Amino acid sequence: MADGNGGVLASISEAGVSLWLDDLSRQRFNDGSLDELIARIEVVGVTTNPSIFDAAISNGAVYNGALVAANTADPEQAAFAVMIEDVAKACDVFAPVFEASDGRDGRVSIEVSPLLAHDTAATASQAVELWKRVNKPNAMIKIPATKAGLPAITATIAQGISVNVTLIFSLERYREVIDAYMAGLELAIADNKDLSQIRSVASFFVSRVDTEVDRRLAEIGDDAAAALRSKAGLANARLAYEEFEKSIATERWQVLEAAGANVQRPLWASTGVKDPRLPGYLYVAGLVAPSVVNTVPEKTLLVTRDEGVFEGDTIHGTYDDSAQVFADVEKAGVDFEDVTRVLESEGVDKFIASWKSLLATVEKALAQ
Repeated sequence: MADGNGGVLASISEAGVSLWLDDLSRQRFNDGSLDELIARIEVVGVTTNPSIFDAAISNGAVYNGALVAANTADPEQAAFAVMIEDVAKACDVFAPVFEASDGRDGRVSIEVSPLLAHDTAATASQAVELWKRVNKPNAMIKIPATKAGLPAITATIAQGISVNVTLIFSLERYREVIDAYMAGLELAIADNKDLSQIRSVASFFVSRVDTEVDRRLAEIGDDAAAALRSKAGLANARLAYEEFEKSIATERWQVLEAAGANVQRPLWASTGVKDPRLPGYLYVAGLVAPSVVNTVPEKTLLVTRDEGVFEGDTIHGTYDDSAQVFADVEKAGVDFEDVTRVLESEGVDKFIASWKSLLATVEKALAQ
């Protein structure tokens, strides 16, 4: 595949970044845009979340017939029915990519209900249900990295189910996610599961970190704070990659890898810039390294293609500078531990709000 200007996106992909589209809707099947992005814009996977489906179902009548065909008066059941249908179809669209990459890419994610974010047992149960209903080897079940989500991740991996861990903001929580993945693989070994068929990504959010840190820096208002604007998001993600490298150098991982396990790749999420003063491609070109995924909104993909600059590996060699960013942020008066607590709480709350909005939209459509 080659992108339109013959360069930037192809170079980023060749450097080890898998570009996944952060959007899915039935309209993309109907108008051919998903096929176009796969063929021309280096897209090798797709992710979804409640906000994306809420927008898709709210913005047109394309789903009305499918909602009726779900044959249920329960909005949540109807919503899951159409989402599962879309995800299964997308899995078929990406099947050639899945096969060509030996299961590494061609992945399509579907999220458990955000209402279960603090319920371990219900999350693990719904993950199994969604996996069975989608019934495609290249599906992934998205589970949030809340405290309750961590044991659900372990339980789901132990069942041989591929997992996209979402809503990670802090290095401490990322370490817990890595541990949850490895613990799940160890249980899978004990249950004679084929580890080579289990895949996972760990979704580390980027732009939201800058938004919250920059807001606090603006409140501080001095020159030292202003100089740190829009640096925390990249620094945090780069330090997460360092944690990834440390984790796969451990004896624990070596044992799992020898048993056939695949690395849990870091995934950069929330990579559309929120600050209009920043280059639209910042969180794509600035987070290039081997064995990562970047989930990118279409607008950001196109900006990167048209305006981006490929600078090679932009993660290795940055660890000391990235650590210094956080030392300076703390010195300026920003409590980053509190930042990540707020972001996780807000992230869950936003997905719950989107989920409730989605159910209200579905309920209205079913009543017509």
